Amino acid sequence: MEFSYHRLARSSPSYRWWKPLIVALIAIGFYVALTIILVVLFVIAALAVPSISTEMLKLVSTGVIDNSSPVILAFSLGSVALILPAIWCARLIMGPRPVGLLSSVAGRLRWRWMLRLLVPVVVAYGASTLFSSLLLPLLLGEPLTAPAIRSDTWIIVIVAVLLVPLQATAEEFFFRGYLMQTFGGWLRHPLFAILLPIPFFTFGHDYDIWGLLDVTVFGVTAAWLVWRTGGLEASIVAHVVNNTVIFVMGGFGLVNVDSKTGSWGELVVSAVTLALYSWLVLVAAKRFGIARTRVVGAPLPEPAPLPA
Repeated sequence: MEFSYHRLARSSPSYRWWKPLIVALIAIGFYVALTIILVVLFVIAALAVPSISTEMLKLVSTGVIDNSSPVILAFSLGSVALILPAIWCARLIMGPRPVGLLSSVAGRLRWRWMLRLLVPVVVAYGASTLFSSLLLPLLLGEPLTAPAIRSDTWIIVIVAVLLVPLQATAEEFFFRGYLMQTFGGWLRHPLFAILLPIPFFTFGHDYDIWGLLDVTVFGVTAAWLVWRTGGLEASIVAHVVNNTVIFVMGGFGLVNVDSKTGSWGELVVSAVTLALYSWLVLVAAKRFGIARTRVVGAPLPEPAPLPA
């Protein structure tokens, strides 16, 4: 039998419809425990370093996440990254196995495929960044923003490069991995698995309507690519590069990483970027013969009894 990515949970003989719900409960328990450990580590660091203490007290007193602060950025990204070990451990306990089925139809992350995706992502997001930061201001007659190096710029860059891959990968494993396979186990058509997790992903972000639409476009495109390529690799690469570029540019003062507002122009640029990236991914997937389904052989029939 052949199973597409969203139906991979069904490829396990031990699959039961209620198991994904138990996985969620176990994952929540792991996440709470890991978050407590993370908070304790930051409290210890705050006691040792006054600047960390100041930033953490500001976060507690105001409740505002200031991602221009390397301390708050590290805490914010780290708290999201904890979703990855939580959901991984929960699936390890409840199944289906191998746990790598969360990654792709191959039962693991296809690292060679991820490396090949560097060309599509650099072309698409490189062109998008160049257009948004250089060509568009020139066309509109606006002054170009010069990069500014602050005392904490390089710390922000290091934090972004080290933690964004974990944060983005955790979101992909949860929204495009666990949720897609959960809904895909209950409902056969891939459209349900692609669209039903979108509200969870969209409203997990605090933006205005344009920003939420931007997130929705990314979520739908990423989910479609996961289904179309049989794994999370393409969505992970796009998510990591997109977020890393934003936070690195924020470290140099080129964008406001705490902005909650978007625009229709940014939405159009984002949609065109994702369309270009998706086309390049599909071309590469066809060229390198990337598997879209998992083939599970039917059990062999019992041998006939020997004659007396």
